Amino acid sequence: MAWIIIGAIVAVLGSVTVFQSPTNTDTAPLSARNAAPDGAMAAAEILRRHGVTVTESDSFATTTSLLAGKPRATVLLYDRNGYLDSAQLHSLLQSADRVVVIAPGFRTLTGLSREIRHAGVVPNGTSTLEAGCGQTDPLVAGRVSGKGAFLYTGADVTCYRPGSNDGGMYAASADGRLVVLGSTAVLSNDLLQVEGNAALTLRTLGPTPDLVWYLPGLGDVPNNGTPPTLEELAPPWVGFLGLWLAVVALLAVLWRGRRLGPLVFEPLPVVVKAVETAEGRARLYQDSRAVGQAADNLRAGTLTRLAKHFRLGPEARAEAVLDAVSRKVNQPAQELRMLLLDHRPRTESELVHWAQSIETLEQEATAP
Repeated sequence: MAWIIIGAIVAVLGSVTVFQSPTNTDTAPLSARNAAPDGAMAAAEILRRHGVTVTESDSFATTTSLLAGKPRATVLLYDRNGYLDSAQLHSLLQSADRVVVIAPGFRTLTGLSREIRHAGVVPNGTSTLEAGCGQTDPLVAGRVSGKGAFLYTGADVTCYRPGSNDGGMYAASADGRLVVLGSTAVLSNDLLQVEGNAALTLRTLGPTPDLVWYLPGLGDVPNNGTPPTLEELAPPWVGFLGLWLAVVALLAVLWRGRRLGPLVFEPLPVVVKAVETAEGRARLYQDSRAVGQAADNLRAGTLTRLAKHFRLGPEARAEAVLDAVSRKVNQPAQELRMLLLDHRPRTESELVHWAQSIETLEQEATAP
């Protein structure tokens, strides 16, 4: 009976928690309903308090319908996955009074403007940017956050340049109907209060009474009846790059083929003598000038044979072998260690002299 009462209490508390939990579960970056650090709920609420009607939209159809009733509205567009095509972007630009696009990719930026182009990112170590232009909104806002922002060039108005020859984080057309802002951090809840981020956000998004906050979704991808081909999805430079990679691959095949030499046909099974194997490996070491590898093999072979001679077993350590050799040839173990273990030949002549020295030592140690 007690377990039934406890289970009922847990069920009631769980139901109360579910019904009292906030309905806002939007976690999309830069969403007007997202209160997380990467959301933009703070900016949307401040705009509403200043008399701007902020309407969220997550579909192209809804946005088009809203703009039909609000032709003087501003559209905030953040299409981080590049769902919209050029026709949809052109329709937005024609229907809205202003379009403020945030950190657009290549596809989005090309669909909105042929003049504005990507110019890289803000260099590392640059945390803030000065307006550096005569545009009213950036000039009044002043310094803003610039870390990780994108840069654009080719616009009639370019502000927030990290250098004199770089593009700017803020780009706008001459008539002001298209504004490109290359930073999501400026609008985010996390950094809205830093520097002049809030001022730039409010002045850029709030000049008209209506603001449509549009974050495209997967349902906005155009459906033409047939899936796009690989050629349609690929950028125009892929064709040249593919041809160039084919040429490079062909040259690499020819280069490696000449290095390996012609194929040798030999009947199987083949019995290769140990001497031939050793000589062949030695020639490979000589051709590749692998002096260190050859020295390691000689050292390992010498230690193995000495350990077998003194019956130390295959698992004997090098120190034990050196102690046994030291007692046999009556030389300090430290000198033997410097000769056999510590000495590292660097040239082929040094390798030859060293090999002769350890061979002499082995002969003395194994002499009856």
